[in-house]
Amino acid sequence: MKFDSIYLSPQFLVLVIAVTILHRVSGDSVSELCELSFKDSNKVYHYSLVSPLRKFPHGILSEDGFYKVAANGTVLWFQLCGSMIFNHDPPMCVDCKDCGGSSRCGMGCSALVSNNIEVIPVRLLHNQTTQQILDNQTYVLGYPVCTTIGQPSSTIIDVRDRKSPHTGVIVKMTHTGSKRNCSLSVSVICNSNGVEGPQTLETVGFCDYNTELKHPLGCAKIISSHGNGLGWFVYRYFFLHIRGIDVSRSSTPFV
Repeated sequence: MKFDSIYLSPQFLVLVIAVTILHRVSGDSVSELCELSFKDSNKVYHYSLVSPLRKFPHGILSEDGFYKVAANGTVLWFQLCGSMIFNHDPPMCVDCKDCGGSSRCGMGCSALVSNNIEVIPVRLLHNQTTQQILDNQTYVLGYPVCTTIGQPSSTIIDVRDRKSPHTGVIVKMTHTGSKRNCSLSVSVICNSNGVEGPQTLETVGFCDYNTELKHPLGCAKIISSHGNGLGWFVYRYFFLHIRGIDVSRSSTPFV
């Protein structure tokens, strides 16, 4: 098929149609937020955290519906590239209005953190001093208070290290609350051998948190930017959104 100076072979048309269908199927807003292409010299590093793998059909999304990590009395639940789902062990905490409310706590956001607030009831003091009560922890009561720190629509993805883009990416999500702005940054480290869930939790500032996990989807797909095949053209056209390229029968590279 030929239109003026543009020649389209039957094989090219089949490839374009197939990629168009796949791109539309996976092209929801959250999926697009979890894709990144980074050009370094003559290579393009492409990450797609929602791409299904043989052992991980849901991509980087936790099959439990959430990831969980705790440290120093703080508990963090989060999901990457989507909202959390709790079929078991839901968060039990006060003030969950920005993340599903008390009846669906945890299912209205992508990241939620719980901190225990300690209270010393006056009615239990009797003749004891405050220090005596603090020494006897059975008298010190507390309750968990939840804070929403991330929404799916706020997801931003970037490479962890621009000098070593193959090491993985950072997924950051935020939430603007009535009292404060909060955030969660998750380092997704390239690990082709499998998944290792979050093990550490770091508090940065008043309401900002960092954690990390290892996953095969933290490893980039690398494409040479000096290529001249149909694969490189389709990649530029559909994933980098570069338009207006003159497609001819010549062997001129698409750069």
